[in-house]
Amino acid sequence: MNPLAAQILAILFAAGRSVSIAELSRGLMQPEAEVKKALAALARTLEAGDFGVALEEVAGGWRLIVHPKHHAAVHRALRPRPPRLSRAALEVLAIIAYRQPITRAEIEAIRGKNSDAVLEGLEARGLVSVVGEKATIGRPKLYGTTQRFLEVFGLQSLEELPGLEGPELPLLRD
Repeated sequence: MNPLAAQILAILFAAGRSVSIAELSRGLMQPEAEVKKALAALARTLEAGDFGVALEEVAGGWRLIVHPKHHAAVHRALRPRPPRLSRAALEVLAIIAYRQPITRAEIEAIRGKNSDAVLEGLEARGLVSVVGEKATIGRPKLYGTTQRFLEVFGLQSLEELPGLEGPELPLLRD
């Protein structure tokens, strides 16, 4: 493995999140083209699964994941659980993901229920954040999804969200 690829591997391991090409380039003081070349070489090295990990491009960057070949062993040893979200939290998260930026009042109008506690919980988990204020009376906060949301759900961008077909979600459509 070349030294640049080894450094990238170390950074991705230490980060525990997706890291953009620009961040890698800055941190390694290397041109982005060189970083991309080293990432491609690293991906080829890890492809067979001999190291137990693989590279995944997600949320505008790269991260290390368990190689699919080793999922069963990891599951048996650690019994990992995906983040548990209540039905209400998933509901609010879906509304925000598809309608962002959106105010708490708009979320509650769609749900027909108070969403204060759910929003606080989603903010605490880093899945949503305040992205601005609406230019109306009272300047209500506008909520949007975060980079962590993309990482948790394995999305590169919001464009990868599934479509909203079906009669059960008419209020989410524009």
